[in-house]
Amino acid sequence: MPLKLSGKRLTRVIIIAAAVVISGIVAWYFLKPPAVPDGLAYGNGRLEATETAIASKIQGKLIEVRFREGADLKEGEIGALLDGEDVKAQLRAAEANLISARESARETRESLKSAISEQKLAVATYKRTEELIKKNFISEAQLDKDRTTLQTANSTLAGAKNRVAEADAAVEAAAANVDALKVSVDDTILRVPVDGRVLYRLAEPGEVISAGGRVLAMIDLSDVYMYVYLNTEEAGKVVMGDEARIVLDALPDVQIPAHIAFVAPKNQFTPKEVETQEERVKFMFRVKVKVNRDWLEKNSNVAKPGMPGIGWVKIKPGTTWPATLPQPSR
Repeated sequence: MPLKLSGKRLTRVIIIAAAVVISGIVAWYFLKPPAVPDGLAYGNGRLEATETAIASKIQGKLIEVRFREGADLKEGEIGALLDGEDVKAQLRAAEANLISARESARETRESLKSAISEQKLAVATYKRTEELIKKNFISEAQLDKDRTTLQTANSTLAGAKNRVAEADAAVEAAAANVDALKVSVDDTILRVPVDGRVLYRLAEPGEVISAGGRVLAMIDLSDVYMYVYLNTEEAGKVVMGDEARIVLDALPDVQIPAHIAFVAPKNQFTPKEVETQEERVKFMFRVKVKVNRDWLEKNSNVAKPGMPGIGWVKIKPGTTWPATLPQPSR
């Protein structure tokens, strides 16, 4: 038997049904994914930063580490110190050796001057004796004697020149040793390589670290970027160096200025061989969206590595950036 509704009950049912329909329409309107602006494409990602480290060039005992996790560092600051007493003592000895080598070189040059004078005198004497022999004013024995004197003077001069060369080489070697030890002394001072922030302390005072050993791991805050992944069609329209934007989940109203720094030459996430158009669309290309340096210099504490967000790129020439970028559903 058909169910009959009274007028009031029917009206109530109609009102409830209408309310449900209206609620659904309103919910769909407000919850539907916002439209992507024409000429733009986007991808999800997280901010990253280039990692570097304060490391030692030489082996040594760590005596001081000046910073802890989270500290902001400036390029050239002293980050840590190694015990440099041994190498400083070696430097002092090397500097003394250099002074001695220079004094020896000075003395050998004085000897060379004397040898040159004696050789010139021996040459002149021998020539004069030859002239006198021709006139029978002197005996052959005197000529033999002067010849022997000249040969001795030549030999002495050659030896003096060799000793000067050896002394000069000794000075150069001693100076090079001093320079090397000065570098070693400077290497006991571990300086910050770039502006950045400390991630981890990797060593503590008292530890002996090897050459190349890292003391502080840090991130370069001047090189902050986000990797996003675009399909083949979108990636093919991205232009290297073109403007981009990053919108972080924590800062939805801030469009961080960026640019395209890299587009991968190979796709990812797909089989090596594909046949259909549908499968080809699944090819994804990695695109590096790098935050502009001038913005980072003014906002180094705003964009923190690890923060999730969306990277926006242009895929149509002449596209202008809207005042507000939508937050597509993830």
